[in-house]
Amino acid sequence: MQAKQSLLLTPFVSTTVVQKEYYFPERGAMWQTQSPAQFGIDSRKLQSAIRFALANEYKGDRDLKTNLAKWFSREPFHQMIGPTKKRGNPSGMILKNGYIIAQWGNNQRVEMACSATKSYLSTVAALAVDIGLIRSLDDQVCLYIQDGKFAGAHNSKVTWAHLLTQSSEWAGELWGGHDWAERPPKTGTVEDWKKRPRSEPGTLFRYNNVRVNLLAYALLKVWQKPLPQILKDYVMDKIGASFTWSWHGYPTSKVNINGREVESVSGGAHWGGGLFISAEDQARYGLLFLNDGKWKDTQVLPTNWVHTATQPSMANGNYGYMWWLNCKVANYVGDKPRHWQGVPESVFYASGFGGNLVVVDKAHDLVIVTRWLDYTKTGEMIRRVMEAL
Repeated sequence: MQAKQSLLLTPFVSTTVVQKEYYFPERGAMWQTQSPAQFGIDSRKLQSAIRFALANEYKGDRDLKTNLAKWFSREPFHQMIGPTKKRGNPSGMILKNGYIIAQWGNNQRVEMACSATKSYLSTVAALAVDIGLIRSLDDQVCLYIQDGKFAGAHNSKVTWAHLLTQSSEWAGELWGGHDWAERPPKTGTVEDWKKRPRSEPGTLFRYNNVRVNLLAYALLKVWQKPLPQILKDYVMDKIGASFTWSWHGYPTSKVNINGREVESVSGGAHWGGGLFISAEDQARYGLLFLNDGKWKDTQVLPTNWVHTATQPSMANGNYGYMWWLNCKVANYVGDKPRHWQGVPESVFYASGFGGNLVVVDKAHDLVIVTRWLDYTKTGEMIRRVMEAL
């Protein structure tokens, strides 16, 4: 067995957490608001940021089934097989110390979270470690899953951390999707893509939803329970989330668990499915991460998980355990780094198709949720919020 090597630059570090006074909304209660001025925030500049978000609505087809099918039309065999939903109007909210200081649109409307779902999936992995179902994220997954999906000289090297940092380079097929067919190069043929050599696990970042779905499948096999039930029992109920959210896979993603058929969920909406959730519930999740995984007096997430999950990975300094990071990095392999100018490097965020963001700014005790914002304008919108501080 190969020696274990962590994929985070500063993994599993014990940190001293300074508890701050945050407001945590009760389930079903009216979320309390405060004036931005009460926190020394420029209301006019904040409203300017909101107007910017509304003026830069995502322009894609409101029918996400049609929209996503067009977006990924270059991919061989791509088809929408999971559930989808027509999107609503732009919406969002900004929290300061847990209080709403600004909001726009209908934040109780359930929308597709798209790839922001991945950040919830990583939490399910953390919980599995916390209760001992997974001994270490640096363990090879083949030690836990022996059904052939992690067999062979290459795939047997894949660890949980590789899957969480999207650097596994796993090769194979799952639920009708092939790793080589997801986001193929802009040049070459299908045969060229199939023959592309895989890099050593842990060395190259590739955003690949087949491999994300593989992580969801592996976690289902480890938990032996539906992942939406795990998320509900361990997280969403504890933070007072509504009962309107749901998490979906595909008609083809059924797994036999102890004699019953269980759906393996998807980590996004690439082929449909993923998390369907309101902006208010997204804001609760962001507030949980803002407060280092603690809701009121209850430690909901494993101690230090928020710190661990938001450290730069070796293959991509802008990516942790399925959270995007706003750091300036030199170790990124691939496309240009994601860095929002004028935004603190300490910021981290969940990001999904169509400008679906859950942004956490611990330096300023902020959570920002946006829905249906032009993805090319997201950094500018967040920068404008920062200018109001």
